[in-house]
Amino acid sequence: MVEGIAVSLQHPRRSLGDRHRSQALKFLNLAEVDSGRADENIGWAEQNARQALLHDFTHPDNWRTLANIKGLLSDEIGLRALLGDLFSVLGRDPEQVKQLDGIPILEMGGELLEAALNRDHLDPDLWFTSMDGESIDSFCTRFTKLDFTDPRCNVLFGRRLERLWKSEGDDVCIPLARILLSNRPQNFEMWVELGRAHERRSSYDEAWFCYDQAQINAPQLDVRDQFRIRMEVQMETGQRLPWSPPSIEIRDDFLAKMQSLASRFVQPSPDSQIEVISETSVNQDEIELKRLLDEDEYAAAFFMARRLLTRGEDWAQSYLLQSQQGLEAGDDVQIP
Repeated sequence: MVEGIAVSLQHPRRSLGDRHRSQALKFLNLAEVDSGRADENIGWAEQNARQALLHDFTHPDNWRTLANIKGLLSDEIGLRALLGDLFSVLGRDPEQVKQLDGIPILEMGGELLEAALNRDHLDPDLWFTSMDGESIDSFCTRFTKLDFTDPRCNVLFGRRLERLWKSEGDDVCIPLARILLSNRPQNFEMWVELGRAHERRSSYDEAWFCYDQAQINAPQLDVRDQFRIRMEVQMETGQRLPWSPPSIEIRDDFLAKMQSLASRFVQPSPDSQIEVISETSVNQDEIELKRLLDEDEYAAAFFMARRLLTRGEDWAQSYLLQSQQGLEAGDDVQIP
């Protein structure tokens, strides 16, 4: 689950983003001086601006450049879609998305873009330096209402959380990390960070769960195996101690909590509710898994399928694979 664009999104490529943005600006200048080929040069500018944003969504100038080109082209649909994409990166805050309804986007789009970028800095260091105690409290409250399923959003808020962790500590950041992971369980780097936090607090069962999730999503890591070695060897004397992973019941409870977090925005359709009530002779867990997959709630389906497999329900393996495939498909980024 670590191949493809998901990996590259963990580390936005600033140099490639800068290069394509520079090319976009070059073609915009050519469009101004050569009116005969203006349409062609603006087309090349738009293509390069899209590439700049694809390679580095954390540089505000990449958003500004593409938005400017959309305005020059009078592309109202494209500019509205671009702003919607920015709000997706910023967590799909309902208050922000609502601003797009009924406004003259070609007239106000630039102002909305600047307001969003100035309010919610994409650079995590700049964002952190702008925060005070009141802002941090507001951020933590808002965190519970945001949708972090966009892979870029998950990366962005993961980086913010890393900065916040240094100043606010485990009590504040552990619940936020769980929310982040419930939206995108393949974020193995955040699983490792959360595992370390639990280990610092001597919450060894929770630490094992996190390292286990990290190693499942990134098999090249050995964080779970190394943790087990640390648990089995008493650091002071070197004496080996008996230790075993948490019981099935404890694992089930952990995965149930993660599934509940992942289902924060899930609203079962009336048809699916009727089906669950009427179909008493079939596997209700399988019905629920099918519903979650049909409604593209892949994270919730992922944690539910893992719970069932932990209980020994091998039939859930195919649903786990489907949920993983759905999560991976969500990593495909399309720039408007």
